[in-house]
Amino acid sequence: MAIQAKSAQEMYEALKPKLSKLMPDFEIRAKAEVAYKIQQKKLERGAIILGHNYMEAALYNSVPDVVGDSLELSRRAAKTEANPIVFCGVRFMAETAKILNPDKTVLLPAEKAGCSLAASITAEDVKKLRAAYPGVPIVTYVNTYADVKAEVDICCTSANASKVVESLKSDTVIFLPDEYLARNVAAETGKQVIYPFAKPNTKAPRGTLIAWKGRCEVHEKFTPQDIQDARRQFPDVVVLSHPECSPEVVAASDFSASTTRMVEYVRTSKAPHFLILTECAMGDNIIAENPNKDILRLCSIRCPHMAEITLEDTLAALEHNRYVVDVPNPIRDRARRSLERMLEIG
Repeated sequence: MAIQAKSAQEMYEALKPKLSKLMPDFEIRAKAEVAYKIQQKKLERGAIILGHNYMEAALYNSVPDVVGDSLELSRRAAKTEANPIVFCGVRFMAETAKILNPDKTVLLPAEKAGCSLAASITAEDVKKLRAAYPGVPIVTYVNTYADVKAEVDICCTSANASKVVESLKSDTVIFLPDEYLARNVAAETGKQVIYPFAKPNTKAPRGTLIAWKGRCEVHEKFTPQDIQDARRQFPDVVVLSHPECSPEVVAASDFSASTTRMVEYVRTSKAPHFLILTECAMGDNIIAENPNKDILRLCSIRCPHMAEITLEDTLAALEHNRYVVDVPNPIRDRARRSLERMLEIG
């Protein structure tokens, strides 16, 4: 929940215990000034701020009314009555909020804030897959743009991907676009992974997950060697990885789940050390929330797209009504059906 401060000084006093391990005092004070201005502007406009777990620590721990993973933020976007919605995340997330709130203004604080995974597949790719495998249901990860969501049967997040696949009750499922998440879901659901055939109208074997070769530019960098190196120095470390990591990394980890479940795991575990293998800003946010727990600072991989969202740009978004995210029809209505099916499953 957002800090409710009566002054910039009060905002600073609330942030200092959370951020003192992460940045110098003068920077905390400067960030507190901006956060207080955002709070005032947010109240003036009746806005809501949604913040993904990968936001920089000063932003994540100060102004968002809701923080979480894609699934939680999608749920809250679907229910909010606030207007405008400021989405501190990347573009496909802001598009999702707009799809679920067509009559509200959705603002993205950075003009681009793209995603390597979302850019790995297009609506035309989905159409070709549907032609190649007629009758096979298509699931897409929410880390895709609206035109792709409009061409599939249902969306999923890392938190509910296996549940969504199983809900389709189909021997064969097309799962887009994250190759590693598809392979991890296949392991959970007892399916084998194949990749799209070149010839159309070719039947896939039973019990198959047809995967796409898209990858997250952050999560694909983690290796089993990273885990071995950490365990060599800290034998009792608990390793948490995101399911966008390779199956080899997931298999070598102690726990793999969505970002929200990773946060909950650290909060409730009594382990002496943790290694968080995901976008490194989330490690900072876990440190801020759990100052008495030892989070190893061995992750240095920052998503360049998430890093485009800053406190300063969030203030500018509210002051200048930028950058407005729109999803035109008929894409919006068709994409909404795919998202609503996902939300019904939970």
